[in-house]
Amino acid sequence: MLFVKRLPQNFKETLLFIAVISILSVNLIAPLITGFEIGFSWQMWQATLRVIPFIWVAVVVLVVLTQKPAEYLASHLMAKTDSFQAQMLITALCNVFLMSIFLTVIGTWIGSGQVSMAPITHFGAKWPRNFALAFIVEAFIAQPIARSVMQLIHH
Repeated sequence: MLFVKRLPQNFKETLLFIAVISILSVNLIAPLITGFEIGFSWQMWQATLRVIPFIWVAVVVLVVLTQKPAEYLASHLMAKTDSFQAQMLITALCNVFLMSIFLTVIGTWIGSGQVSMAPITHFGAKWPRNFALAFIVEAFIAQPIARSVMQLIHH
């Protein structure tokens, strides 16, 4: 019964759940990735803050577009008898896997303000780091907070 209280139950709650996760994720992941790319500084943080709204829109669109493929992938990686925590971890892994593939390229385009081949040609070097950072933030910060918000609503 714990899992029911920790997940959205209707469209309005789903929007809130996505908003909490996406806002936390974008505000943590984008500055981290940018910092690892060009170095951590106050100027880097300010530059990142200017593009975060555009990255957030891309994230929300990608959440909607990758949700079904991520669910399909997750369903093939877990058993019906897996615990709630295991199911949430596998689902987060699949969501982050798909989103990080797209955002490694799209996020670079948004952040740099230009469409180029650079994020595609350097994809193999950049994606593993981006995936790891995104997975850590999603699995251990954003999704637990969003599930706690849902539990507060359903309490």
